[in-house]
Order: sequence, then C-alpha cells, then structure tokens
Amino acid sequence: MDLRHHLRDVPDFPKPGILFKDITPLLANPAAMKESIRQLAALDFGKIDCIAAIESRGFLFGVPLAMHLGLGFVPIRKPGKLPWKTNRVEYVLEYGTDAVEIHQDAVHKGQRVLLVDDLLATGGTMGAACKLVESCGATVAGCAFVVELAFLPGRQKLAPHRVESLVCIR
Repeated sequence: MDLRHHLRDVPDFPKPGILFKDITPLLANPAAMKESIRQLAALDFGKIDCIAAIESRGFLFGVPLAMHLGLGFVPIRKPGKLPWKTNRVEYVLEYGTDAVEIHQDAVHKGQRVLLVDDLLATGGTMGAACKLVESCGATVAGCAFVVELAFLPGRQKLAPHRVESLVCIR
C-alpha cells in the first residue's frame, strides 16, 4: 500500500505559503494505519530496547509501534507536561525557541532507543529529542518518520543518526 495516497495537502496552513501535509486521512483509515505500523516495524534498526516519540502526533505512531514490537514507550513532551524530574533541551525555531523534555529515568545507559515522529521537516524537534535521549545515557538507534519533506534540511540536521521515512516528498 502506498501511504502517500492517504495524505492530504492543505494549502496555506498554518500560514500563507505553507503546504501542510495532513495525516488525518491516514489515521482515519484502519488499513492504512495498520500498514504504516507494519512498515515502521519492518525497518531494521538492529536491537531496540524502547520506542520514544515526540508529542503529540509522534505518539499516534510511537505507541502502536511499541505495542507491535513488544517494547516500552517513552513520551517526549513540551515543557511542564511531565510530572517527574526531567531533562530539557531547547532548540531554535524559525522565529524563537522551543523545548522538549524527558523523564530523567525514562531511558538508561546502554539502552538503544528508536525515536519516532509523524513528519520530518527541518529536524529541530527531532534533533532536540536525540539530545534528550543521549542526556540520559542511552543511544539513539535511529529516527523513523511516516513522512519526510526531503526538500528541507531535516535529514542533514540529524546526522550522524540513521534516518528512515515511509513517504519521501521531494
């Protein structure tokens, strides 16, 4: 199944000039959603100890992938959303900064963590997520995405981490 047929283009969202790739048609189709998890699970990142995903759309793929693989799930969230002691990494946006956090005890030294998100664009959020996992002593096994906007520098920004995507838009 070609997952690109289950994506919708939304022009001028969230602002004029942006062509937004909407995953909600994929989410609404059980066969397409199941296929996206099957394809993510088929990517060979070697031994993986857990799946971590970025709030919020990354959770939509990270949790079912973790369940499919029989692994635990680690949420990476915006500041102030996690109730325990956290590590935090700030990153630069086009206009300003943002941050993500992880529980300090969510992953451990020696663990290999696969990071998952719905879409790779500039790579800023995923780059911060990689730093978070590493700040806890774990190793990033790789970064997996459903959609990659290959005309943006996200993949390069995540080097040297392995990056895989199911749908590559050039």
